[in-house]
Amino acid sequence: MASARTTGTTARPTGARPYHPRTGAARPARARDWAEIQERMLVPLYEAVYDRLEVGPASSVLGLGCRSGLALLLAAGRGAQVAGQEPRDELRELAHDRRLRVCAGPRTSAAVARSAHSLVTVFEQLPGAADAGPVVAEAARLTLPGGHVVLAAWGPPERCESAPVLDVARRMAGRTTARDPFELSAPGALEDLLAPAGLRPAGSGRVSCPFAYADLDSAVRGLLSTGLFEPAEEFSGASLVAKELEEVLQPYLRADGSVRMENLFRYLVAERSR
Repeated sequence: MASARTTGTTARPTGARPYHPRTGAARPARARDWAEIQERMLVPLYEAVYDRLEVGPASSVLGLGCRSGLALLLAAGRGAQVAGQEPRDELRELAHDRRLRVCAGPRTSAAVARSAHSLVTVFEQLPGAADAGPVVAEAARLTLPGGHVVLAAWGPPERCESAPVLDVARRMAGRTTARDPFELSAPGALEDLLAPAGLRPAGSGRVSCPFAYADLDSAVRGLLSTGLFEPAEEFSGASLVAKELEEVLQPYLRADGSVRMENLFRYLVAERSR
């Protein structure tokens, strides 16, 4: 919270690994940063959804854009049958290391594409999606009639201390295709995606997901691993983006060197009606 912040701290080098989208040279490192640093920040969201929908041995859960698969691991720990889709090779390999069944997409795994699940989750994919509609339509297609789709997005920017940090991605992306991560945070934005996909709303919730890091280095690496800053890195250069992140994170740097930002996420539960 604001009272716990320490300002005026001198930034130290982050050691953030350079990345350039044309070469993908550091993508395996970014994938590890996601799995080791960033992914756990959304555990309260995953658990809140699973509690609400009583995910357990009778559940079949598919994660779209499941990344390295922590959300699926948590569902499996409740006894659910789980599977995932993740287009990035380096993240999918980490999911495989966790003994999860994850494919690149329906075109590369007919068995998963033909399957229908009682719950399909879209936890991380929407904030950076160029077009959310097809993602939601795919989720609905893979859901059993009467089953549920869960969509997640950032809460209102005024309730998210990470909003100024994420604005770096927009400001430094120039005229590239950077998406506003809060585009789906407006009232009714998630709900508008349902009807075209044959879904109807069945409830929603808000979950506090603090972003807490051991130090500034971890904060920069974790944020860069989200993929939201890739257009900015391509346009402005990875080192400049990392430096700007260091600066904008200063208000959230605490006396012990840790970084913490309070954030609110929203999820929408939808039911497949046909």
